[in-house]
Amino acid sequence: MKLLTKSLIFALSLSGISGFAHAHKGGHGTDWPMWGNTESRNMAGEANNLPIEIEAGERSREDDSIQFDTTKNVLWIAKLGSQTYGNTTVAGGKVYVGTNNESPRDPNQIGDRGVLMAFDEKTGDFEWQLLIPKLGAGKVSDWEYVGLCSSPAVEGEFLWVVTNRGEAMCLDVNGLADGNDGPYQDEANYMSTNGTPVELNDQHADIIWIFDMRDELGVFPHNVSSCSPLVVDDLVYVSTSNGVDWSHNNIPAPFSPSLVAINKTTGELVGEEVSQVSERVLHASWSSASYGMVKDKPLLVWGGGDGFCYGFEPKPVVGDEGFEILKEVWRFDCNPPEYREKDGVALKYATYGGPSEVISTVVMHEGIAYAMIGQDPEHGDGVGMLSAIDASLQGDITGKGAIWTYKDIGRTVSTPSIYNGMIFAAEYDGDLHCVDLKTGKPHWVYETHSRIWGSTLVADGKVFLANEDGQLVILEAAKEEKHLATIEFETPIYSSPIVANDVLYIATQTHLYAIKETSE
Repeated sequence: MKLLTKSLIFALSLSGISGFAHAHKGGHGTDWPMWGNTESRNMAGEANNLPIEIEAGERSREDDSIQFDTTKNVLWIAKLGSQTYGNTTVAGGKVYVGTNNESPRDPNQIGDRGVLMAFDEKTGDFEWQLLIPKLGAGKVSDWEYVGLCSSPAVEGEFLWVVTNRGEAMCLDVNGLADGNDGPYQDEANYMSTNGTPVELNDQHADIIWIFDMRDELGVFPHNVSSCSPLVVDDLVYVSTSNGVDWSHNNIPAPFSPSLVAINKTTGELVGEEVSQVSERVLHASWSSASYGMVKDKPLLVWGGGDGFCYGFEPKPVVGDEGFEILKEVWRFDCNPPEYREKDGVALKYATYGGPSEVISTVVMHEGIAYAMIGQDPEHGDGVGMLSAIDASLQGDITGKGAIWTYKDIGRTVSTPSIYNGMIFAAEYDGDLHCVDLKTGKPHWVYETHSRIWGSTLVADGKVFLANEDGQLVILEAAKEEKHLATIEFETPIYSSPIVANDVLYIATQTHLYAIKETSE
């Protein structure tokens, strides 16, 4: 009966009756079912009574646990691995986060691998995990101990995620607790690293299908596969992380796509970009796609590894190439000319004043795309820019498509938050910028004095931002700068705060915190 039920759900989704894009629009008391909350990817959520008086607790001297009696306004804490870059998703009573396997839940499965963990939303109890073997390519394509960087998108009984192996994958949200469903039945061998099948139980993942982008598309992920799926109607959009090799001078797969559309039911490829992004890629295409309505027409928007922002028609069409493509509507170079060349000479990539790709997610808001540029954090500081792009235009709209640009910001890997006529944007060097949404003029800049890998969150009239020093900085979401609190955690924070059902979630490198105003 369950397979029949799932088939019915998929049929409803395909018909548009139960599509993700129509069913989850955020709002007070709601889930956070995907990276960026909604398909617009705006890092903002509705919430009430989020506390600013927070004590993250002291670490036990005996083990790696946090002494709960030393916390304040903490609902529960879950132990993660030793490195956590995946951003939290909350949907259907479960909390999902990507990490590594340095805190193994299965004592028979130890060693380095990517892990997607699922917890009970109310209690923080561990429910199930997906164990993902490493590629064995080391830092070239699957960096050691980085774990899973993707944030899953959840719809009903299913979720979609991109693994550290460069696979797009569909999973059952209940794991194997309600049986092994779907066409894929080889979970025991998939999750094994030593050739001996995993002894499956209710605490393991139920894989529905796998689309291996390395095998199917010939892509070469650089360092890590980093993309959070976007699900709209019957399609799931993922970037491939295709990029350069270890030398940073050679592109192994220049003709492979950087963005694809996959049928969410079957896992079959149904469209790919043919904008030659991979031929121009500077480092890797790590950004995630966003979606919005522009003059009553749907538009898929994505930031490329070549430093351009693209608008595509969401529904694939048969192109001149003879196969289904994502038709390009417009492109916009997010690097101003002076970042690309000086005195007619191309500026070298990874230099301070040189060009950058788009790593953060482009945010769609009222027909305007907001895009920022940056590089791999290991490249250090450099020039950046935040652009407000008129998404209603067509063709190469570089220059003319800019409603405004803001250059007084450095490189970033952070996605911005839009709220009440303001856009809050963090840069890698530690500064948080509050910029006027209409004019692009700054209201204020706050220095956190530590590197920032994650993104801002605006909720309950507050801006939440975490940094590499393990601090959660809280400011008032207003045009006048007002610092409310700085909360100290035990380990660095590289992921982004999110909110769901009036609970704030903070994933440090080693622990996931559910934070809520509690009575003494």
